[in-house]
Amino acid sequence: MNRAPPKTAANEVFRLPPPLFDARCRACWFVVAVLVLVGLSFWSLDLQWARFVSVDSLQRMGRFVGELLAPNAEAAFLSKLLPATLETLAMSVVGTLLATLFGLLLALPASKTHSADPARWRRATRWLLNALRSVPELIWAALLLIAAGLGPLAGTLALAAHTSGVLGRLFAESLENAPQESAFALRLRGVDETRVFLYATLSQVLPQLMSYALYRWENNIRAAAVLGVVGAGGLGQMLAFHLGLFQMAETSSVLAAMIVLVGMVDAVSYIARRRMAA
Repeated sequence: MNRAPPKTAANEVFRLPPPLFDARCRACWFVVAVLVLVGLSFWSLDLQWARFVSVDSLQRMGRFVGELLAPNAEAAFLSKLLPATLETLAMSVVGTLLATLFGLLLALPASKTHSADPARWRRATRWLLNALRSVPELIWAALLLIAAGLGPLAGTLALAAHTSGVLGRLFAESLENAPQESAFALRLRGVDETRVFLYATLSQVLPQLMSYALYRWENNIRAAAVLGVVGAGGLGQMLAFHLGLFQMAETSSVLAAMIVLVGMVDAVSYIARRRMAA
């Protein structure tokens, strides 16, 4: 009885790698379409690269940067800068907390947690979440300034409105993708849906929800600093005022305060995520 020789590296048949492009490959055609779109985008835009890298442009940018490297460190100005920094921080904290609360409340009807869940309000709630996050924070702030007036309240509510749409969608996806074994076992024992959600679903996805909320807090720090441009208070309002008057020393100090604040929030968020993952 003849037996097939064992496979070794010497008698194995080596295959050539597949071609980079195959007419039957949908992914290949998709990549080609993306490359064509990128090429058309560059062709349609009037990108004046020669003017951008000209000697005159580089000299003017150098002078501008040089003026920014001399911040105003006078005590009188710093006494105004510190309250604005704390106001920006408070806007981001309150806005993120409100968005986390409303995002979770909207994520419940926007998710289908198990096969028997009717999820009657899923489509309507997802449309609401799309509308909330599609409107930028600046537009929300401009709308809310009409009702709330100038100050941090409009900025805080604008952050909460936009971030509720973002977190609501992320929370809904987390709830739908949560493991169902524990929840299924509780339902078999006749446990009501509220306790199933609290003891099975929420307990599993809570670290992920907190990670999303912390990440959005980092983004809201930057957004809160920009919202002051439309009169929502904080560092952004000081930035718009001094930059409009071409007071570059004061502008430099405001930018430095923004950088320090963002770095501090990023560090706190990183430590919190590490603690939750441990």
